Amino acid sequence: MPLARGGRPLKRWTWIGAFGERAMLCAAVARVGPFTTAWWAVWSGGALRERTLRRALDVSPSGVRIAGVMTLELADAGAPVEVVSPHGEQYAWTRKRPVLVRGTVLGRSFSAPGLVDESAGYHARRTEWRWSAGAGVAAGEEVVWNLVDGLHDGAPSERTVWVGGEPHEVGPVVFGEPAGGHGLGAVSFAEGGALSFAAQATRSRRENLLIASSDYEAPFGTFSGALPVAGALQEGRGVMERHAARW
Repeated sequence: MPLARGGRPLKRWTWIGAFGERAMLCAAVARVGPFTTAWWAVWSGGALRERTLRRALDVSPSGVRIAGVMTLELADAGAPVEVVSPHGEQYAWTRKRPVLVRGTVLGRSFSAPGLVDESAGYHARRTEWRWSAGAGVAAGEEVVWNLVDGLHDGAPSERTVWVGGEPHEVGPVVFGEPAGGHGLGAVSFAEGGALSFAAQATRSRRENLLIASSDYEAPFGTFSGALPVAGALQEGRGVMERHAARW
């Protein structure tokens, strides 16, 4: 994809998340035109460690290597979902892939289910979304989910619940609080039912660089409730995100 199309700069990122009982983490590298930002975060032992940098990290769809923090290998755990959607006057692409994440984190062995988000596109000047990714067990089956409102949420959408590695597209979702509102406490489904979310640690960052800005909140936590197709969760862990960008 060229660095610009129709007057819009190319935005691209690779994000990897893993959701274990003892630790949850993410690592990512994002580029907007010629500018690069990378970050990592680990929630473990009741503490959140994180860092954001203005340079690339070794984060790819096959693994993560950050000296002194994490060394991770990824193995496919389900069929990927790929979507191209119109956005503004241009378009955007994404591929979401459930994985098994193994390696070391902060000097300790680590193994947990996770998700890889590869995205690129010529997004509109102002872009805003709410998103959730997580993994758990429902009716004795391993489940992974990717839910979004505001990006790739047309038809087809990237909204997917994987049951035993098999992807199932689900209908529109609404992010809010269990009693209503527009927070990150719950996700309700067009099919009926909802997930409730309890945050354990929150990453947040607000930047205004004159020509670009970013305002996001991304808590790790636990989920309860039920997913379409999969049914009631026996256990669930993952992330919620609210992001407003001007780029």
